[in-house]
Amino acid sequence: MKKRRIYLVSGLLALGVFATCTLTGCKNARNNVSFVTIPVSKGDISNSVTATGTIEPVTEVEVGTQVSGIIDKLYADYNSVVQKGQLIAEMDKITLQSELASAQANYDGAKAEFDYQQSIYERNKTLHEKQLISDTDYELALYNYQKAKSQFDSTKAALAKAQRNLSYATITSPIDGVVIDRAVEEGQTVAAGFETPTLFTIAADLTQMQVVADVDEADIGDVAEGQRVTFTVDAYPEDTFEGEVTQIRLGSTGSSSSGSSSSESVVTYEVVISAQNPDLKLKPRLTANVTIFTLDKRDVLSVPAKALRFTPEGPLVTEETTVNGCPGEIKVWTKEGNTFTAHPVVTGISNGINTEIVSGIAEGTPVVIEASFNEKGNAAASNGSTEKNPFMPGPPGSNKKK
Repeated sequence: MKKRRIYLVSGLLALGVFATCTLTGCKNARNNVSFVTIPVSKGDISNSVTATGTIEPVTEVEVGTQVSGIIDKLYADYNSVVQKGQLIAEMDKITLQSELASAQANYDGAKAEFDYQQSIYERNKTLHEKQLISDTDYELALYNYQKAKSQFDSTKAALAKAQRNLSYATITSPIDGVVIDRAVEEGQTVAAGFETPTLFTIAADLTQMQVVADVDEADIGDVAEGQRVTFTVDAYPEDTFEGEVTQIRLGSTGSSSSGSSSSESVVTYEVVISAQNPDLKLKPRLTANVTIFTLDKRDVLSVPAKALRFTPEGPLVTEETTVNGCPGEIKVWTKEGNTFTAHPVVTGISNGINTEIVSGIAEGTPVVIEASFNEKGNAAASNGSTEKNPFMPGPPGSNKKK
């Protein structure tokens, strides 16, 4: 019986201590709260998406031929610098010259026949007007004249075609540039059927390159023309190249990726990025690892995003604390001694880590971003909440179930 009384007295003493701590708010624990402040400062705020692309010349022309035949001479090779109109290849012309000679002969014969029938027609026309020949003779002369004219026009077109085909055997560069690919050898036969065979690929200016990047459909909504881009290539891992988004192509491409039990299509969009290449480090067809800055502001006034989530409430506020609030949902807090003061601010862009401050507080003003309890090694807690002694009362409603 005595032991039970002793236990009861001990329990009542412990309960009294707990109640005292609850009623007084455990001042000692509260006095061990420390606040982390950081000054409002200027910095860069950015957000980005990544993609993989290919380095390509801005202007790239495939030079082919519209006639079939044997490549007779090549006057350009890989990396040759060529000028517009410069001779770069010749095809065997014997067959084409024979076709031209045949067309010329047909043309000459048709022209002679046309001239003859024209003179007969003009003479008979005059006689028919004077009623010196019959209608039948006049109509026959007109028929022969029109037939000869049609044949003459046909041979004229055939001659022009033969001349043009012969000119196609002389292949010149259509632009100023550099030969980046040669697809034929001397003596090789090329056949121009339904598709024009490619002989050379010429890039206009290798100091002006572009990156064609494949951007995932989930990220393409944030990409816009004019955005800043950085990219790297495996050939120069220590170098970072700069560019700018110049075009977003509306045509999408899809590829299938298969898993263990299902397959799904991955849709991407081509984004064209300009790239300066003054030292010619960027080679055509290099793979580029691209970072597109969809959100990018430099040297703007900003604070950590968690400063906008901090609120002095609950265990952070004691009877000695003064809280000067203000209307408005977006605000930051400063602390001088035991006084918290709210400052309504207008915010701009945010990347989730830092937020731009458009107005409302001056540069250099220290704002509270988090609080921490130092008692028993409790870690810092942001957003106005802390890890605290289990006997310390929390803010009203903190025990409600969600």
